[in-house]
Amino acid sequence: MNEKKERYGVLVVDDHPVMRDGLRAVIEQEPDMEVVGEAADGRDAIKQFQKLLPDIMLIDLQMPDVDGLQAITTIRNEFPDATIIVLTTFPGDARVVRAFTLGATSYLLKTARRDEIIKAVRGALSGRHTVAPEVAQEIASHTGQQGLTEREVGVLKLVAEGHSNRDIADALCISEDTVKARMKSIMGKLGAEDRTHAVMIAIRRGFMDSQP
Repeated sequence: MNEKKERYGVLVVDDHPVMRDGLRAVIEQEPDMEVVGEAADGRDAIKQFQKLLPDIMLIDLQMPDVDGLQAITTIRNEFPDATIIVLTTFPGDARVVRAFTLGATSYLLKTARRDEIIKAVRGALSGRHTVAPEVAQEIASHTGQQGLTEREVGVLKLVAEGHSNRDIADALCISEDTVKARMKSIMGKLGAEDRTHAVMIAIRRGFMDSQP
């Protein structure tokens, strides 16, 4: 998909029209690039990718309906060589690691300069990975730390919804003592002071989404 060609097709995916317009303006200033399509959510991104087969896709993560990570998963399953750059607001280390694990080529923040975005696009088309400095710093700051397990994330999501330990135990068909044990483990891993603090850290680092 990344062979040398006269013009590279770019698919832009973001739920904010202004952001899509801005990216289009940046990309189409380059003589060898063109925006071949746009999408406002992950579901449409999948359809547009299947239809247009772009050389590269720029995608946000937090979008309605189907989010960016889900879209990346589906697209990479069908097109293993797809070149995908995440361009988002969220630098959380767990989110970044998951994006790369699912098949993202590079990870940039929306605060990136125009020249940084174009450089990352060209790099990705050549098979090179780019990670925003702030993102790399976030990852480095948590190197060696244990991540949350799927079961711990499940508990924390219910905590975020305001459920008590008893409610959580009933919902997950586990004992209340097990809920307490998982919360103790969660708070230890995250360095959280209390349940609310644990939720805030988990959202910031990308273990769970800020939207329901």
